[in-house]
Amino acid sequence: MPVNPQLPRPSDSRAAGAIDLRVQLGRLTLPNPILVASGTFGYAREMQQLVDLSRLGGILPKTVTREPRAGNPPWRTVETPSGMLNSIGLDNDGIDAFVAGHLPYLASVGAPIIVSIAGRTAEEFVEMSALLGGTSGPAAIELNISCPNVSGGVDFGANPAMCERLVGQCRAACQLPIVAKLTPNVTSIAEVAKAAEAGGADAISLINTCQAMAVDWRRRRPILGNVIGGLSGPAIKPIALRCVFQAARAVKTPLVGIGGIATIDDVMEFLVAGASAVQLGTVNFYNPTVSMTVLDALPDALATLGATSVGEVVGTLQAPAA
Repeated sequence: MPVNPQLPRPSDSRAAGAIDLRVQLGRLTLPNPILVASGTFGYAREMQQLVDLSRLGGILPKTVTREPRAGNPPWRTVETPSGMLNSIGLDNDGIDAFVAGHLPYLASVGAPIIVSIAGRTAEEFVEMSALLGGTSGPAAIELNISCPNVSGGVDFGANPAMCERLVGQCRAACQLPIVAKLTPNVTSIAEVAKAAEAGGADAISLINTCQAMAVDWRRRRPILGNVIGGLSGPAIKPIALRCVFQAARAVKTPLVGIGGIATIDDVMEFLVAGASAVQLGTVNFYNPTVSMTVLDALPDALATLGATSVGEVVGTLQAPAA
């Protein structure tokens, strides 16, 4: 993709040339650890006038399902202090329309494309994995086994045995790297992370949104049409950091941190807590050029710690044993 002269330019910092920003997530190599999260970046076409897409470490387009989905009834989003609630319900045109209408453009932008998929059954996950494995566009697949706004798929992210079996089935169905996206709405995130690792996940992304709700007390009714939604944004960052830290102590599989990341300080916190990469999510709605800002700041932040690569700081948090 040609660089738009009006887009933010890469940093000219001398530290930038000395820092290796590449990260390895199992079989997946990324040019840098700054990714954009599914459901917050559209299909990337919507952001092309604001962001140099080719500079991103990875793009996760909106989650796709086997068949078209209309999504949940309104209201589907609610602003909250330090975050937002959403109950979109994975509205999309289905995987066939995605492959025909969106994947060719995505494959042309110059950044690795990690396709997020969600199924109601294991068979749907496996079928979509196999279908995508037969195309040339995706660099990897992210299994959305953690969306709180639909029935069925989230069960795979809450039950360790089901998680392990599903990851293994999807890995066997295609040659693309597999990323398992986990939910915080479990008793032990470490146990589910272990299951994803046992199933052969190349990476584990965490977390998806936290189950939450909003109430109109005057009408004595819930505000979201689906009653329960998912909380995202800065409000959940401490929860996400805790989950990454706990998972990093439980598995050797690379982790991708998600949850309230909005600044270079947030990025660095997740890296030292144990994430090898991060996904920027809700922040894209109110600061759509943020990915360029944090990417420009990353080399100097790593240099501050005396590091010459991203990997040198991953999981270096000095904390006592639990």
